[in-house]
Amino acid sequence: MQSLWQNRLSESCARYRPWLLDRGSLTRRIQARCLNFSVRHVHQRHGIAMPSERRLVALNAHSRALLRDVFLYCNDTPLVFAHSVLPAASLHGTWQSLSRLGSKPLGAMLFSNPRVRRTPLCFKKLNRRHELHRLACAALTNPPASLWARRSVFYLEGKPILVTEVFLPGILELQP
Repeated sequence: MQSLWQNRLSESCARYRPWLLDRGSLTRRIQARCLNFSVRHVHQRHGIAMPSERRLVALNAHSRALLRDVFLYCNDTPLVFAHSVLPAASLHGTWQSLSRLGSKPLGAMLFSNPRVRRTPLCFKKLNRRHELHRLACAALTNPPASLWARRSVFYLEGKPILVTEVFLPGILELQP
């Protein structure tokens, strides 16, 4: 059995720690350190979220959600793989436009609204058996055996959106 998501970081993530623990907008933080920031390889589809994701956003085993996968780049270096789970009920009303983001960063919308509430961050060291590790390594020529990830749920008017960010080795090239 793979380890569960934790609310504390282990000491083995020392180099990634400043990035993992920051509760502000990751997009904004990267943009401040990178002249040529971009969101690439947007893959958006309706599907079934992973079991641990469904629990966090109150979906049953057969409920479909909008699943969005993107890579955050600095120049030609992938820095972060972001995976979001947006339940259909969350895509109505205030957050209706989230289904049409395209290559715009989701974080920009989440952090621009002062009414959005975020749950505490949870962390996990993903190994090659984890689906998110496999998806994140699609942009890497030399995938590492493990990758650090964090996730949290954002709420607006009681509607949840789960955001998971997987940190790729390229992030270490930027100043924390």
